[in-house]
Amino acid sequence: VAMVLDGMDGRVARWTNTQSEFGAQYDSIADMVAFGAAPALVAYEWTLKDLGTAGWIAAFLYCAGTAIRLARFNVNIGVVDKRYFQGLPSPSGAAVLAGLVWVMTDFGFRPSDWLAIVTWVIAVFAGITMVSNLPFYSFKEVNWRRRVPLWVILASVLGMSVVASRPSLVLFALFMSYALSGYVMWARERRVRSVLPEE
Repeated sequence: VAMVLDGMDGRVARWTNTQSEFGAQYDSIADMVAFGAAPALVAYEWTLKDLGTAGWIAAFLYCAGTAIRLARFNVNIGVVDKRYFQGLPSPSGAAVLAGLVWVMTDFGFRPSDWLAIVTWVIAVFAGITMVSNLPFYSFKEVNWRRRVPLWVILASVLGMSVVASRPSLVLFALFMSYALSGYVMWARERRVRSVLPEE
């Protein structure tokens, strides 16, 4: 719900001509709670607390990563290439961490030592990836107003059917794939640069 509303608030403000600096800052605070504090608290209470100090360190790193990611986004508005995000977006980071809890609960897994370690790894991974300089496709250059081809509509219906079959697993897999896509793009760009001759 928070992700959907986060994607709508900016557009609604522009459509109604009610944009303001206060709204932008308040939006960041709301994002910090929804995508930073809430997922970290859920993960900590679910299983990270069983790791003691290491557990709250992972939750803190995730929270701090979210805060830094949001602050950097505000500073870089109008500066970076709009086609790509710099670092994993905080809503996607939240979807990865909270999605892990959701999918494990949905499949009947109860908190255990190995699950606490997996959650720790995912929390630290999401926190570090959010503050990284990895490129993530933003989908902002997609023109949603133009006429939509029939195959796109059919693919959307098929996609929704797949999601509905097992929402927790499918959504977690999608967001985890997106979180890993930045590393794939970075490796590909680095490989291309190493192949190109130096001038």
